[in-house]
Amino acid sequence: MAQLTKRGLIAAVVCSDNFMKLGTAQAKVFGVPDLPLLKIRHPLGGLTMDKVRERAAVALPQLIKVVREKQS
Repeated sequence: MAQLTKRGLIAAVVCSDNFMKLGTAQAKVFGVPDLPLLKIRHPLGGLTMDKVRERAAVALPQLIKVVREKQS
């Protein structure tokens, strides 16, 4: 995602709440401190499809907001 962002493309990372701090630190390390992190509830792995859909329903409005802000 860092490379996409550096090339001027709109990019974001889905990150569970337990890993937000790590995601923020890694974005800084890779030179994109403003990389949007789409926060979802932990965990993501091992979930039923219904639970994954719930996480996606939380991430999607965040992604739409990121895209709209970047297009402005």
